[in-house]
Amino acid sequence: MDEYAWPTGSEAPAADAVRSNWAATVAALPVGSRITGEVIGRQPFGVFICIDGVPNAITLAEITAMPHGMDLPALGAFVSGEVIWHVAHNHQVKLRLDEWLAADE
Repeated sequence: MDEYAWPTGSEAPAADAVRSNWAATVAALPVGSRITGEVIGRQPFGVFICIDGVPNAITLAEITAMPHGMDLPALGAFVSGEVIWHVAHNHQVKLRLDEWLAADE
């Protein structure tokens, strides 16, 4: 299996559902919100996470928020973190993972 994978399959919300539910996603997940979810995609630039309780949303934890020397979580890992930004043009919720915060302290 390749180290990297795009979010696909039944665990990934459909693109049209993500777009049509964007306003509800932003309302449900304001900046500073705490989230938990499962890593459903991995790329060199970060991980995509399906958020518990918000099925038509996708988050991205980018390496720009990851401390030097840390590794990206594996596919299927359950993680938690904090919403740090909303990116309207591609309907993504950006977040910083708790494990990255702990490493910075």
